[in-house]
Amino acid sequence: MSSSTLQLNEKVQDYLLGHSLRESTVCQQLREETRPMKMGMMQVSPEQGQFMAFLVELTGTRKAVEVGTFTGYSALCVAQALPEEGTLVCCDVSEEWTAVGKKYWEQAGVSDQIDLRIGPAVDTLKAMCDSEEEGSFDFGFIDADKTNYQYYYEHVLALLRTGGLLLIDNVLWGGSVANLDKTDKDTEAIRALNTFLHHDDRVSLSMLPVGDGLTLALKR
Repeated sequence: MSSSTLQLNEKVQDYLLGHSLRESTVCQQLREETRPMKMGMMQVSPEQGQFMAFLVELTGTRKAVEVGTFTGYSALCVAQALPEEGTLVCCDVSEEWTAVGKKYWEQAGVSDQIDLRIGPAVDTLKAMCDSEEEGSFDFGFIDADKTNYQYYYEHVLALLRTGGLLLIDNVLWGGSVANLDKTDKDTEAIRALNTFLHHDDRVSLSMLPVGDGLTLALKR
């Protein structure tokens, strides 16, 4: 029993991973290739990837959408948890970064389940909504440019069915959201979305201290 969340030091973190993580070899290889890259810190942690896969299984997801794919680790975690007929639409602007993940998607045997759409996600999501895909997705994940988070949220929420689950990453933003001296555009955008979500009765809500902060929003 505890009245607050445990602070994880290195030993506790190692214990957590050693007694929970069931990372596939291909996921580990992708994560290790990404880690030393210039923007490697943008990759989700292995425990977050496993948690996402767990939620995909738990919700019986067959159709998922991801906004912000980077080198494809989270997409790989999600795709591996989908049933054979399941699909994942990935929205990203970078051919370079997503090319890293493609070979691992192929190696894992899930490349045919991943529909990568290169271009501004604001346009991709609008086109999906305009093509009458609203209400047809089971699962969504947002981890892209922060200033467009509100736009992504509204459009992914529209794409989700009632009972669909949306995950939003970086909602604690390294603790900057709680530091009023931080007034950059990214921090302000995340603060604004967090405040909005807190009062949005279209969803059931839980913000968790997983990774850099992960919000779960269940569409009512």
